[in-house]
Amino acid sequence: MGNSQASPASASSSRFVMASRAFSKQELDSLRALYTSLAAQSQTSRRAISRPVFLEYYGVRGPLGERLFQLVSKESGGSDGITFEDLIISKATYGRGTRDEVDEFIYQICDVTGDGVLTRSDLESVLASIHETVFAENKGVGDGSNDRTFEALLNSAVFSKDAEGVSEKAMSLSDFRNWCTLLPSLRKFLGNLLMPPDSGRPGFEVPLLHYPENISTDLLLLNKEYAWHIGGGFSQHEVQEWNLLYHSSLHGQSFNTFLGKVTNGDAQTVLIVKDTEGSVYGGYASQPWERHSDFYGDMKTFLFKLYPQASIFRPTGANKNLQWCAINFSSENIPNGIGFGGQPHHFGLFLSANFDHGHSFTCSTFTSPPLSKTNRFRPEVIECWGIQMRGAQDEKPELVKGTVLERFKEDRNMLKLVGLANSSD
Repeated sequence: MGNSQASPASASSSRFVMASRAFSKQELDSLRALYTSLAAQSQTSRRAISRPVFLEYYGVRGPLGERLFQLVSKESGGSDGITFEDLIISKATYGRGTRDEVDEFIYQICDVTGDGVLTRSDLESVLASIHETVFAENKGVGDGSNDRTFEALLNSAVFSKDAEGVSEKAMSLSDFRNWCTLLPSLRKFLGNLLMPPDSGRPGFEVPLLHYPENISTDLLLLNKEYAWHIGGGFSQHEVQEWNLLYHSSLHGQSFNTFLGKVTNGDAQTVLIVKDTEGSVYGGYASQPWERHSDFYGDMKTFLFKLYPQASIFRPTGANKNLQWCAINFSSENIPNGIGFGGQPHHFGLFLSANFDHGHSFTCSTFTSPPLSKTNRFRPEVIECWGIQMRGAQDEKPELVKGTVLERFKEDRNMLKLVGLANSSD
């Protein structure tokens, strides 16, 4: 009499056959060579990859690494380690599966206790593993790190699921997806745990921060963890080098000084503001800060929060009101200052030309909430960093000579003709 159900062994074999179809012959040969090499280093008579060898090769530290090993070896039971079948099935699901399959796999990875409930303590372990994995390997990229950064990442998480036997609320799969949307660096990291460690894995790279040697890191709003968080919003995967162009404590809280510093710097900039309420937030400008009478920019621009919650808000396509830079206009409809998103006088983020006040409103451009605790705020510290890709050519395209303010004098007569310039110099 035939079996009504497939045996575990035959079911596993069927899953292996299906998973193998996700790869080309060349890819399978490469994975076989990798498996053979790692198994040879394991004390398993080449039957499997041992836990120490697996964790050392992929370099994922702490509880997250242990949980990753458990899930990858799940198919065979993991008593001897990870078999070739385990590796292929996991990589097919994790790397070549549908979005739902990949999200579910990552969701399970973050359940580091393996109890089927994703709680705040699980996420604390995940973030601790990220810190140990990413930042312990990048000790020289900048100082000024503190525990507040990862606290801010955790503060953006929502726990809406009632779980049996657990007093606290748990994180549903939908909650988890939303959290990853707000923290793209986190999603990139969790989505590339099984990539070869020498391939420049997205989410594992930390921007290099350059600033004057005489500045105390206590003055800087940016640290390497915040830079990692903000960098997740970039489309590029190369390691970036960030240069401090302007800091209000060093250069004075002056709009003219700010423009002189940033327009002679890099085209891509990160603007960070700390207000008198203690909140920290800002925006990434993919285009230079240049004088315009209307919005400009492209869809790479985004807003972000750093503290007390960390989040990134990308353009939705609802409008093209991305970047704003108005200088010495007399029209009430053209507020002088710099900003992102929204509408004039109702921006997603705006700093006045005096740099003494600003505002932040709910913004359909980025589907962002007010970044500050109250819509109107007073800046305490303003900081701007220029972004360069490592390895990019030092030679830049020839730009129009002079700063924004110098070029403004040249086109002043033209502005008078259309009634947009002030009546006096």
